[in-house]
Amino acid sequence: MSRKRAGQSMKTREAKIINQGQDGEMEVWGYRPCPWRIVLVGLGAICSGGLLLLLLYWLPEWGVKATCTHTSLKEARRLLLRTTDDFRQWFCAKVHVIWAPGHTPFDNVGQQSTTQLQGGEGHQSLKEHDGKFTPRESVQVHFFTHHSVKYYWNEGTQNFETFTGLEDTNVSCAHIHTDHSSGLTKTLQDYRALFFGKNEIDVKVPPLFKLFVKEVLNPFYVFQIAAVILWSYENYYHFATFMIVLSVVLVVTSVYTIRKNYKRLRDMVVSHSMVQVSLWRGNKGIEQVMSTELVPGDVITIPANGMIMPCDAVLICGMCTVDESMLTGEGVPVTKTSVPSSGEVADRIYNAEEHKLHTLFCGSHVIQCPAAKQVKVVVVRTGFSTVKGQLVRSILYPEPIDFKLHRDAMHYMMCMVAFGVIGVIYVIVVGVMYQSSAHRIIIDSLNIISVSVPPILPVTLTVGLVNAQRRMKKIGIFCISPQRINISGQLNLVCFDKTGTLTEDSLNLCCVQRAEVGIFSPPETEVATESLVKTSFVACMATCHSLTTIEDKLCGDPLDLRVFSATGSVLEEPKEEHAALYNAKISAIVRYPQQWGEFGIVHQFPFSSMLQRMSVVVRQLGQKHFDVYLKGAPETVANLCKPHTVPQSFTVTLKGYTQQGFRVLALAHHQLESKLSWRQVQSLSREQIESNMNFLGLIIMQNKIKEHTESTLLDLRQANIRTLMATGDNMLTAISVARGCGMVQAHEEVIIADAVPPNDRNAASITWRYSDKPVLNNNQTAEVSFSGEEVKDEAESRYHFAVSGQAFAVITEHFPDLVQKFLMRATVFARMTPDQKTQLVQALQNIDYIVGMCGDGANDCGALKKAHSGISLSELEASVASPFTSSIPNISCVTNLIREGRAALVTTFCVFKFMALFSVILYCSVNLLVSVSSLFGSIQFLFIDVGISVMIPFTMGLNPAWKKLVRQTPPTRLITGPVLFSVISQIVNCLLFQLLAFFLVQQQSWYQTLEPAPCDGSNLSEHNHTTVGIEGENYIRTFENTTIFYVASFQYLIVAIVFSKGKPFRQPSYKNWPFMLSCSILYSFFLFIMLHPIPAIDNTLMIMCIPYDWRIALVIIVVGHAVVSFTLEILIHDILWMTVKAKLCGKRTTKSPAANTAQVVNDCAFLSWIFCQKKRPPKSQYKHLALSLQEQADWPPAPSTITYASMP
Repeated sequence: MSRKRAGQSMKTREAKIINQGQDGEMEVWGYRPCPWRIVLVGLGAICSGGLLLLLLYWLPEWGVKATCTHTSLKEARRLLLRTTDDFRQWFCAKVHVIWAPGHTPFDNVGQQSTTQLQGGEGHQSLKEHDGKFTPRESVQVHFFTHHSVKYYWNEGTQNFETFTGLEDTNVSCAHIHTDHSSGLTKTLQDYRALFFGKNEIDVKVPPLFKLFVKEVLNPFYVFQIAAVILWSYENYYHFATFMIVLSVVLVVTSVYTIRKNYKRLRDMVVSHSMVQVSLWRGNKGIEQVMSTELVPGDVITIPANGMIMPCDAVLICGMCTVDESMLTGEGVPVTKTSVPSSGEVADRIYNAEEHKLHTLFCGSHVIQCPAAKQVKVVVVRTGFSTVKGQLVRSILYPEPIDFKLHRDAMHYMMCMVAFGVIGVIYVIVVGVMYQSSAHRIIIDSLNIISVSVPPILPVTLTVGLVNAQRRMKKIGIFCISPQRINISGQLNLVCFDKTGTLTEDSLNLCCVQRAEVGIFSPPETEVATESLVKTSFVACMATCHSLTTIEDKLCGDPLDLRVFSATGSVLEEPKEEHAALYNAKISAIVRYPQQWGEFGIVHQFPFSSMLQRMSVVVRQLGQKHFDVYLKGAPETVANLCKPHTVPQSFTVTLKGYTQQGFRVLALAHHQLESKLSWRQVQSLSREQIESNMNFLGLIIMQNKIKEHTESTLLDLRQANIRTLMATGDNMLTAISVARGCGMVQAHEEVIIADAVPPNDRNAASITWRYSDKPVLNNNQTAEVSFSGEEVKDEAESRYHFAVSGQAFAVITEHFPDLVQKFLMRATVFARMTPDQKTQLVQALQNIDYIVGMCGDGANDCGALKKAHSGISLSELEASVASPFTSSIPNISCVTNLIREGRAALVTTFCVFKFMALFSVILYCSVNLLVSVSSLFGSIQFLFIDVGISVMIPFTMGLNPAWKKLVRQTPPTRLITGPVLFSVISQIVNCLLFQLLAFFLVQQQSWYQTLEPAPCDGSNLSEHNHTTVGIEGENYIRTFENTTIFYVASFQYLIVAIVFSKGKPFRQPSYKNWPFMLSCSILYSFFLFIMLHPIPAIDNTLMIMCIPYDWRIALVIIVVGHAVVSFTLEILIHDILWMTVKAKLCGKRTTKSPAANTAQVVNDCAFLSWIFCQKKRPPKSQYKHLALSLQEQADWPPAPSTITYASMP
């Protein structure tokens, strides 16, 4: 029996996994409140004066474990959640209960009446409605809420799960039409509302008092409050008052900023949080309801004048034009069409991402709908489950950033706490030696701890970020995630989209080349001629697009605009009489110039990044048949055409254009049977429509490289930051653009990896094909000339891989052992889908690259979010598509972002090193004074903290970023040789000079330990020297106090200047006038009061009157300290360290690193161990791969070789 109970106990302790395999995966444990444990915790809180409650507030998992006992998840009333990522964050949740007719929102509850929820203590219940429902018919459903998402108990899986919306039912596109097109009854709507709640993205702005209390309970402010209480007890009222004022200012500023951000986020969603919609209520017609009442499965009508979508919904009838700029950062309107109701596509399971061309997303603006046709949509997701809701959740609950500097800062804080403990032991020993009272020893011990850890440190570490964000805003870069600014300074790889990013959005139509009877005609530059306008080629150019007219202005994709305008046609909205003229419902009218012809667009299949094509079904006025026109990637279009209609020279011709950097589109046409009616055409699937096409020819467009592209890529290359391209365009076009902009140099080889999936007879294979040398035209150059010395890297082989999206998918699936090697030199990724771009960023991150992504925001949203630093080229000030948004539409913003990131990172290091030295100097000073039973006075503490620890760090971070990128990279960790050497050497230097001054003053003939005579001009040397000990007294006005105060004050300023680095990451400090002014004022003040004492100032600061020759001696000591400090930092750290490291470690990248390392070790084994740590491999995986690839003679593969995947 006991074994059985033990087994059950172990089973309840095992964690369950929720969100398995998804973002936000967590382990969950169940707990039940235990009365006697709660009583014990209450008694402990009373006995500890509330400190126990404070500790449990900081460590919530301890609070649950202390007051609850383990139980199964089904019986749990409290839950402990822990993320499964590297951060292992803990969260607590309370389990609630509702009474409902079913277990899931999609259960069939028949005609049961649904009731209203009533709140209760720990549970919710249903109230009887219309007498048709009783609690006996209900079941208990357990749920909890975490980060605005509800998790419901599933009896089948014995775990908690989420309900996102209609997609949970795995409904097909066809069944959306058949099963969900009539809407929900009021009963079913109310039932689903029990689970999904209100349709709103509720961004609650916390009350000021709650935010204030939460901020005050931060451990640093609690420590500050304890220190203020101690200082007040010691009668340090001035200093305590200042710290109270400073803390209040910091807390109020923080609360104001947090509340302001909440309000801004709330304003972003309030426009669609509560609007009136037309709801279909089955056979009861249409009702006007508030959008907050919507649930998945409801059917609403989109008004003709458009609206802002309050939910995610799929189109089932009609089409509309949508502005999704708030979600994607792309300002070009998108045409949405109804989801297919028949055919192969209709049988697929509906997925919002896969069927995004038929889905209206929450927050997007429906600009207009055809007035002649009703537009109906089915609600698929509501509230925080929508795409907009997920974006808001990512802002409300951001993922923690693994920033090594922050971890090292915490390690430093722990070290300072340890030093504080050592200081306490020292104080106790000294107190016992001087026979001080226990009360005095306790107070001095607390003082030591208070000066060991600077409470203002967390605030000062944000100085660089705040200033960098302010400077970036001035140059048009907006940031919604300030913590990523520091990470931007560490980027070593940047991935670029091509069209609209590296090249211009607008394309010039160079020429067209029609195909007739399987043969290409000569290129033609004019298409709006009477002879050509009657051809199917021009008809395809005029009709196959997704353009729309908004307020008499043609809007849509720039490529479509350019092709359409070349025909000279006019796009018009249809009128009522057009339905009779065309014998079909049409969505748009296209008129040729000079009445050469007129077309009605009947049906449209918008462009799909996955399919790389679009098509339309049209009817020419006066004709009885329908025509299909298709436009897309040449390879895709050719595969859909009848083979005999595709010219034999298709491949050669296409290659010729793409090698010159032109963007090429292919057109095709297919005439449907005359017997097909409009309704029959509507029922045809996309696959049926886009089959048996006749190849029409090619459109050749010039894709010009943007003005700043070449110079920016050159800057990145010179800074040793790798660049690559991920585009949806043709392979050869992408390679040509990569060569033209300098991403691939003229003398470097491009190896195309043609990978094919396995079939019945052969395994998956990769054919390595070397690309031909570029063909130049008068608009491109194959070689980028470098200003100054050309960048050369001995370790960098002169070759690049290029791969298509299809081949990339094959390589990642069937060649896992080659993926990392391949990525090390892959530069051009063509025909990439949005998901593949995201996968690429993830793969690069897996080999320890710090990845940046720059795109136009349209098809790059996933990659922009996944990258360490994503920057969207958008005119919107604050698009949620990426952490950074640039209003400047070129990639120069990338170098600006990296420069500012590096400057912010270096500023953080400078401020941290200064604050570390500040606390150590103060710590040493206090300990030295304690040894003679003395201490700084309250005004002295006030002067040090106000004039130095506040003013210096905040002005130190105002240095602007350096004007250009350099090859050298800033430090990223505190626990590294150079940083530790710098800090430790300065600590030792400060301590030695303090000890020198401390012991020298005691050797002076005029030195005495008793209360001295006032500074009235009498000769202090006449006073008798005495060594009378001081028992139990703590004097402030002592010679040691005055000496240490002068020396320490100058030391603060000296290390501030020493650590305030400029070039190569920041502008020189002399250009930072607030910092220079602060230092000049403080230096002048200290020199003045030291060399020309003023009794009033001396009395206020409680400074001793000392002989003038000792004042001169202190100046000499300060100057000596300054010389040694600058020598240590500049000569030894900046020059000797880097020189030795370069000589010893710089040969690692040669082709025989082992031999070079052995030679180095023989020359200087000790320095090699100190500086290089030769036996340790590179920490970054991509560096380790680079070294290993140099020893592989068979890499890269030889031309035309084939690599086969290993058979399973």
